[in-house]
Amino acid sequence: MLNLSTHQLHVFLVAAETLNFTQAAQQLQMTQPSVSQHVQALEEHFDLQLFLRSGRSIELTDAGMALIPLAREMVYLSTHLEETMASLKGNIHGHLVVGCSTSTGRYLLPKMLASFHHQFPQVRATCQVTTQAQALQMLSEGKVHLALASDPPFAQDMEFRKITRESVILIAPARHPWAKRKKIDLKDLEEADFILPEEGSETHAAVREGLAELGYSIYQLKNLVSLGSLEAIALSVQEGLGVGFVPELIVKRLVQNKVVTVEIEGLKIGRDVYVARNSRRPATGAQNAFWNLIVNAENEIQKLTNKVPVLEA
Repeated sequence: MLNLSTHQLHVFLVAAETLNFTQAAQQLQMTQPSVSQHVQALEEHFDLQLFLRSGRSIELTDAGMALIPLAREMVYLSTHLEETMASLKGNIHGHLVVGCSTSTGRYLLPKMLASFHHQFPQVRATCQVTTQAQALQMLSEGKVHLALASDPPFAQDMEFRKITRESVILIAPARHPWAKRKKIDLKDLEEADFILPEEGSETHAAVREGLAELGYSIYQLKNLVSLGSLEAIALSVQEGLGVGFVPELIVKRLVQNKVVTVEIEGLKIGRDVYVARNSRRPATGAQNAFWNLIVNAENEIQKLTNKVPVLEA
């Protein structure tokens, strides 16, 4: 009875996520008939149908839905076993998957992963960029090993460690009237056209909450356009379309010396950025190594996130 293959279970999981054998084959770098054969072998092993097939479309049966969490756990434990035994020989290798939702995290991670790869070249790393809620859900389900999030909610099965603070600043085009002023008041905000982050995003929430603390509503701003990309907001400000709130690190890395930062009397917008791991799942050597690297990289992170200089008008 013990002839289950973790590779077959991994193929099943990818097929269950894509609900398309052709897409699963592309993702797994296999042929479509091979994917079908692995799934069929599992169905024969359990004597249960895992997928309902109708032409090119497939959907999970109740048995297939029940198998997903069990298969995910078995694949995880198999990977953990291989990596743990390898670490006993002094080798750290395997596959590290990090979920990321914060804009600051997206700029920090490449630097951290490059440093990590230099120290542990046998570890393959993947970054999953998604929303905070989804990143933490994936962490809970074991789909990612670590996650970066800002001001995350308390979760009993997760350990959070603060790594930096994400500051959000107001920027304006270099020739904007505010460029000659060191500071503006809240009432001055009504003078400008704003390019705002899309509603529902973490940055939109941070700006909304910061303004609300001073008794000002974000909906009082003249919203010229809302954009889903913070990088696009920074570049639009650079081109003179309007003013906008953008995380400080994006300004530094993308449009520094091409826009002006504008201080608003009494307003400070920022969120703490944390790295998180699932405390209920045993960590592999690679996961522990990256966790230790990122929580101890305070000086390196500080260099990346130090304050953006104000452009002299």
